[in-house]
Amino acid sequence: MAIELGSVVEGKVTRIMNFGAFVELEDNKVGLIHISEVADEYVNSVSDFLKEGDTVQAKVISIDANGKIALSIKKMKPKNQDAEKSPRNFKNKPANRNGDFKPSRQTSASFEDKLSKFLKDSDERLTDLKRKTDSKRGGRGSRRSD
Repeated sequence: MAIELGSVVEGKVTRIMNFGAFVELEDNKVGLIHISEVADEYVNSVSDFLKEGDTVQAKVISIDANGKIALSIKKMKPKNQDAEKSPRNFKNKPANRNGDFKPSRQTSASFEDKLSKFLKDSDERLTDLKRKTDSKRGGRGSRRSD
C-alpha cells in the first residue's frame, strides 16, 4: 500500500527526540510524529506517551517535496463530543468581570461597537485599579501641605 496524504499507516517507533518521534513505515520509509501531534492534551515530553519499539497507527498529514512524511496520532481520533463539555475548553465561554464563565451570545455587533465596549471596559478597570492603588497609599503622595 502506498503512503498517501490522509491515509492511516502503521509503523514502529524507532527514535524519540525532544521535538517528536520517528516512526519506521513500510518500504523502509520514515515518518515523524511532531510533539504537537502526539496527543490532544499538553505534551511535555514525547516519552510520556511513546516508547521506542511501540507499534503505532498514525495519519499522514503531509509529504513534502523531499519525501519527508509528517504523521499525526492526534488527528486519528475523531473530535470527541465530551471535549466540548470539558471544563478546560473555554472557547465559547468568555469570562465576565468576576471571572465566572457564561455562555457566549452570538451578536452581529460591528467592529466599532465591539471596540467602544472594549475601551469602556478597559477604562472602568483602570479607574478601579487607580482607586484601589490610591487607597493603599493612603493618599499621602497626592497632597502636599507647605
